[in-house]
This record gives sequence, C-alpha cells and structure tokens, in this order.
Amino acid sequence: MNFEALEIERAGGVATVWMNRPARHNAFNATLIAELDEAFAGLEADDSLRVIVLAGRGKSFSAGADLNWMKAAGEASVDENLADAMRLARMLERIARCVKPTVARVHGAALGGGMGLACACDICIAGERAVFATSEVKFGIIPAAISPYVLRAIGERQATRYFQSAERIDARRAAELGLAHRSVADEALAAALDEQIAALLEGGPKSQAAAKALIRAVAHRPVDDALLADTARRIAELRATPEAREGLSAFLDKRPAEWVVQ
Repeated sequence: MNFEALEIERAGGVATVWMNRPARHNAFNATLIAELDEAFAGLEADDSLRVIVLAGRGKSFSAGADLNWMKAAGEASVDENLADAMRLARMLERIARCVKPTVARVHGAALGGGMGLACACDICIAGERAVFATSEVKFGIIPAAISPYVLRAIGERQATRYFQSAERIDARRAAELGLAHRSVADEALAAALDEQIAALLEGGPKSQAAAKALIRAVAHRPVDDALLADTARRIAELRATPEAREGLSAFLDKRPAEWVVQ
C-alpha cells in the first residue's frame, strides 16, 4: 500500500498507521479519509497482524477537518456533499468494526473528527497534554459522522453537554469520561502503549474478534430468552474451535498459547 497522507510501520504482529500531515495537524481531507479506509481494510485482511495502532505525526493526533476541505464541501452540491459525508462515515465505521484490536495513541489535539477517530478505536491511550473536543458547533455544523462512536464512549448525557458547548476536554477529564482508557505523562505514552499491546497479544485473535461482535450484539438489549440463547450459542460455538482447545491446553500445560508472539 502506497500512501500520500499515511505511513505504516509493522513490527511483531503490530501495524502502526501514522497520519502524516503534520503541517496541517493531520486534519482530514478527502485523501486522508480515503487512505485511512483503504489502510484499515488491507490491514484487517492481513492474517500476520494482530493489533492496529492509529497515531499522528507532528504536534497533534488529528485536529479534525481541514477547513479548506470543509469550505469546498460547503460550496459543493447537496449530492456531492452527501457523498463526501458518506465517505467519512464509512471510514469511521471501517475502523470501529475492524475485527482486530485497534488502539488510538493520542497526543496533542484530537478535535472534531480527530476525537471521532479516538472513539472509533477500541482503546484510547492519551498523553497528559492531549486535548479533545467536539468543536463542530463553532463552525455552524454538528458532529454527525462521529456521533455513534463518541456516544459509545461517553454516553448521551455527557455528549449533550459537549456537542453543544464545544468545550475542550483535557486528558484527565477524558479518562474520567471513559473517552480515554488511560491518561499518562507524555514521556510515558510509548511505554503505556507497549503495555497495552502486550496485553492484547496474549489473547486469541479469533476470540478477540468474537468478543467485539458479542459487545455489539448484547449492548442495549434486554436480558430475555432471545439474548440468553444468543450468548449461549456464541460460547458453545467457540468452545469447539481449535483456538479454544489450544488456549485451554496451553493454560493446563503452563505454556504460552501458539498465538502469543515471543
């Protein structure tokens, strides 16, 4: 994969997708959106990879939408605007539904769409000087495409405040809200990321994908007979897989499972 706005590094079953528009604080434009979608599609299909990290070059994770791109979108036709918005929405969905564990490594600004990227990833590790915001109302728009993932992270009540106020959210507050799973000193960000990746590499890749599908299936559903049957079916099917048999054997034999990267 050759990209203009991204760099991809691979090491030990981990791919790091670096947004690489540092002069523009990794702000979204049509190229970055298309390349993120393509990159995650390709990495998800690569069986040699276990974890995907999303990060930003330069001073920021991502400062949201490139204002020149936004202005051009505003001057386009309704149909062109809709197509543009759908490409952004599909890219975020691609990240959110990736079968592999995804981790956002956030430093500096994660504003608007940048906050959406952090929320679309499964896990967010933030440096202490990271700052988040749903800043769209300041530009007369709304955080529409990112809203499913921000609500998933912080809930309706908090989103009602921040979608309207566009207040900045520091890393400590982000951790309190559940937006960031950890907030660490900037100089400890790399080490915290390594710890998180190491924990993810201990899990079975098929069971991790199934765990993500389980959450989507169970969230916000009533505990009724249909849900009980669904969850029972899921665990019964997994117990019979080679991965489950290997995981149990490895535990009983007191050895690493075959999927653990040594």
